[in-house]
Amino acid sequence: MLEMRQAVLVCGAAAALLVLAGCGGGGYAGYKFRPYTVRGVSYAPMAPAQALGFVEEGIASWFDESRLWIFPGKSAIGERQWRWSRAAAHKTLPLPCKIRITNLRNGRSCVVRVNDRGPFIAGRIVDVTPPVARQLGFYHQGLAPVRIEVLSVGDGPFRIR
Repeated sequence: MLEMRQAVLVCGAAAALLVLAGCGGGGYAGYKFRPYTVRGVSYAPMAPAQALGFVEEGIASWFDESRLWIFPGKSAIGERQWRWSRAAAHKTLPLPCKIRITNLRNGRSCVVRVNDRGPFIAGRIVDVTPPVARQLGFYHQGLAPVRIEVLSVGDGPFRIR
């Protein structure tokens, strides 16, 4: 009986770890910064060391890659993008990286993980998911002037700051 309880506990713990591993960001090995082309326009992302400390001001928008509630979209590095995900997209930062975004209208800021490419609309520097837009206070307006600052690049053993 004791062996059976231990087996159930081990199986439960393993299942919990698998669920948690699938929920968060991270796990991308290395950095993605190779040049790419979208709609005939070529982009050359900066190298990880070059991105550290990078600051940019411009317009932010928000995007929703999820398909209904049960079908997540995929980011540029293959991660699931759920409706409740807290992530961002940038055209030339290495993926993944963490940035601080500050809404210049109201002073609200948050730290978010960049794991996708975009926005590909002229004049916009960053796209964020709906929860981030809500936290920054521009969800209903759709756009906001922001400042972004790169805090770190990479995850796990690849992380540099």
